[in-house]
Amino acid sequence: MIKRIAKVIWNGPLMEGNGVINTQGLKNIKFSVPTRFNQDVEQSSSNPEELLISAHAGCFSMALSAELTKNKTPPKTINTTGELVMKNEPSGWKITDIHLVTKAVVPGASADVFNECAQRAKANCPVSKLFSGNCNVTLDAHLEK
Repeated sequence: MIKRIAKVIWNGPLMEGNGVINTQGLKNIKFSVPTRFNQDVEQSSSNPEELLISAHAGCFSMALSAELTKNKTPPKTINTTGELVMKNEPSGWKITDIHLVTKAVVPGASADVFNECAQRAKANCPVSKLFSGNCNVTLDAHLEK
């Protein structure tokens, strides 16, 4: 069993307040309503959704590396970008879509093998499993030379 811990402190009312996230590896990540709901996020701040999509892109990349390595075609590089869409629905804010785009250099892998590994990684990484059934998760996987 693995445990990860995050500690969050929120100060003040929602609209004027602000918070700080501390994890075992990251310290003093600032967030607030403006950093959460505005498109332009300050460089020294983040928001819960940005952390979620970062976790998903990282988890998927590691799962893809594992799948490719099991296939005896370990990757040279995997570059994954994630996009999370959150919409204000009648029931409130909801994460509705996640789109991952990955580009990888994998010596010796065919396009078919790469795509099979990418689909397995998407289905089996722990963060993908968390989102499965809760929002639409899509993947564009590109094998590069």
